[in-house]
Amino acid sequence: MPQATAAAAAAAAKLPRDALLRIAAPLREPLVAAPYEPPAGSSASVKSLLASLLPSTSPSQPQSLAGKEAADLLLFCAAVLAASPEYPALHWVPAGLSGAAATAVGEMAAVGGWGSVGEMVVAVMPEVVPPLKAVVKDSCVDADNDEIGAVKPPKEQAVVAAHQFRWLVSQVCYPKLGDLCWLVIPCALTTLDHWSPEVKEQGMVSFIHIAKNVKVTELSLYEDAILDACCHNIPADDELWYRVVEVSVLLLTITQRSNPRSSWYDRMLSEMLGHLERQPLNKERRVAWLTLVGPVFDAMGLFLLAHFRRLFLLFFQWMHTDDDKTVLLVLEQMHAIIKLTWIRKSPHTSRLVDELALLYKESATRSSREVIRSHILEMLVLLQKCKGQQFEEAWKKHERDPDLTMLLSSFNQLCIKNSSPGC
Repeated sequence: MPQATAAAAAAAAKLPRDALLRIAAPLREPLVAAPYEPPAGSSASVKSLLASLLPSTSPSQPQSLAGKEAADLLLFCAAVLAASPEYPALHWVPAGLSGAAATAVGEMAAVGGWGSVGEMVVAVMPEVVPPLKAVVKDSCVDADNDEIGAVKPPKEQAVVAAHQFRWLVSQVCYPKLGDLCWLVIPCALTTLDHWSPEVKEQGMVSFIHIAKNVKVTELSLYEDAILDACCHNIPADDELWYRVVEVSVLLLTITQRSNPRSSWYDRMLSEMLGHLERQPLNKERRVAWLTLVGPVFDAMGLFLLAHFRRLFLLFFQWMHTDDDKTVLLVLEQMHAIIKLTWIRKSPHTSRLVDELALLYKESATRSSREVIRSHILEMLVLLQKCKGQQFEEAWKKHERDPDLTMLLSSFNQLCIKNSSPGC
């Protein structure tokens, strides 16, 4: 969109060089003073990269460069303000420099006549986002198009660009962000295609913000590409698993909620289950998934039946793990699935009753014993209501178990209290 790019360049040019130099001055000293060591095995210096974005103090610089220098100064501030101890590339940025950068972007917006930092970002995005996308794309691995011996930009440049992009996107909210989908979504997709987990994560965080701040209709042109990228990232590094599930669940349910028959639900859930099945004993992986997957179950409803075998095999295994958090999350999700599907024509009812009875006995030594047993009781009552005779047949084998005396008593009392037809 050349007109948008021209408008962005004009917007950046609203900041004269003398104003840029004044705004940038407080940033130079804390940047120089910040302790920094390049990552092991890397010759690229993120600190030097950021320093190159500050406007030159040379008096011979032509005024015509003010627009580019304004864009670069905004990118400098974006990188600094995106810094966090969680992100290796920018963890070294001191609090003093972050505070100075926050002041600088506020002054830039005021000098340029924008009502807020967000308005300024909207105005200059068409100028600053395409170069960021190009940096990320140039450092990607493309087996089809890569030339032998071709020199790629250092990974650190792509990481910084991804952080800058994520910060810029986060400054724009509904409804303004919807008008920029043509610009920000292709760039976000490029970050998801990158090989570096640091770059991918910034793309995922960007997509979470985008999904929450645009209309579903504004995503419609890109939904297949977005969901396909999410599916491809499901087997990514375990350090990204929480983010992958978070962004996939959000985008899947936002774009497909009105259509539980969508093939994307089956594909996404199958990909996730496959990843979980490869390492079922990975605690972090299962806890993250159980914590976040609920909206997908709610949206799929009865169509979950097609995945019952795989779901319940994992659930039955996780019910007996040694961490209470997993057990409670499994019980909550199984309860939700039973309510959604009434577990129609399911061969898993009998085993589910057996597993719940066994878990009740195992819970005697757990710190969350009372909460676990309360969940078990609620689920048994629900099963009794929805499965009737099939439940009764499965329950008979446990009625004389001395270790289940308290459970049997509580269950019978609840049935009488509820006065349900099947009780």
